[in-house]
Parts: sequence; structure tokens; C-alpha cells
Amino acid sequence: MKIIALHCNEKQLIKKSIKGDQQAQKLLYDKFSPKMLGVCRQYIKDLHFAEDVMVNGFVKVFNHLSSFENKGSFEGWIRTIMVRESISYLRKRQFVVYDDDAVEANGEVSSGNDDLLDLEYVQYLIDELPEGYKAVFLLYAIEGYGHKEIAGLLEISEGTSKSQLFKARKMLQENLSLNGMSPKSKSANKK
Repeated sequence: MKIIALHCNEKQLIKKSIKGDQQAQKLLYDKFSPKMLGVCRQYIKDLHFAEDVMVNGFVKVFNHLSSFENKGSFEGWIRTIMVRESISYLRKRQFVVYDDDAVEANGEVSSGNDDLLDLEYVQYLIDELPEGYKAVFLLYAIEGYGHKEIAGLLEISEGTSKSQLFKARKMLQENLSLNGMSPKSKSANKK
């Protein structure tokens, strides 16, 4: 029976994975898949589709592992692949709508606890955004891309990116205030 060290060096795992060592690939997958599923899930509402995108992303990770140059973090490199896979999935499925006309919100949402904004509720509100708004919002606010980069990724103009971000923020603020959870009312509750 072959014994593997539990705390393998990441660089060693990468080298072994490049050579086709399936056990090293599995260790890398096990280490990063929970976070990367979270990344895909931010963009894709349905967990099953998000899992599919994540798996496809890891196929790309392992196919292009030799191009990782150890500049920056390995996790960041994988994250970039997952974001691009998620955007590609949305584009292929034509779920992303970049029309200037806003899609109306689906109505009032109750969080169950008016005093706390929990992560699950915020993710729910983000999921309720039209897909175009959601993609731009996540790329800008979560991933830290600029409008020029977003425009290139999504194949839209910079102006459309800015407009979509503005509308996404506005819709989120409206949905939060509908439920008495505006940032102003939240800070007033703390006093």
C-alpha cells in the first residue's frame, strides 16, 4: 500500500499533476473544488449547472496546468478559469441579457430576519438579478475587474458594463429597502 503525505507541497502536486499523476490531481481537486464551486455558484443560480461548469473548469485547469508560471497564487489562477467558464456557460446558454430595459423584479422577498443581512440572503438577492446585471456586478464587485476588462470578457461595450452595474446596484438597493434592510435603516437599528 502506497502512503501519501497529507500535507504535500502545492508546487509538488502541480508538478506531479502535469506528469499525469491522478492522485496528485485528485488532491488538488479536493483542495480547491469547494471554493471553486462557490465561485461558479455566484454566477450560476442552479447548483447542478454550477457543478458541471466547475468540473469543466477543472478539466481546463489540468489540461493547461503546464502554462501556470508560478506567478501569483495558484488559487487565483484557478479562480480566473472558473469565472471565465461561468461566463462562457452563460453566454452559450444565452441567459445573459444586456438589454437596456430592466427586467422587473419578481416581487418582494422576505429574509426571515430583518435585523441581519446574512450571506445566503444576499446571494438570493444577487441570484434574482437579471443575468446580465448579475454577471457585470459579480465581475466588478466580487472579482475586481474594471469595466474595460468586463467589456472584453462579456463582449459588450464599456458603457453597457457601466450601465449594467448601475442598474444592478439600484435593483439590489431597492430589494433591500423593500424588506427594510437599507444600509441607512440597518445602521439606525444598531444605535
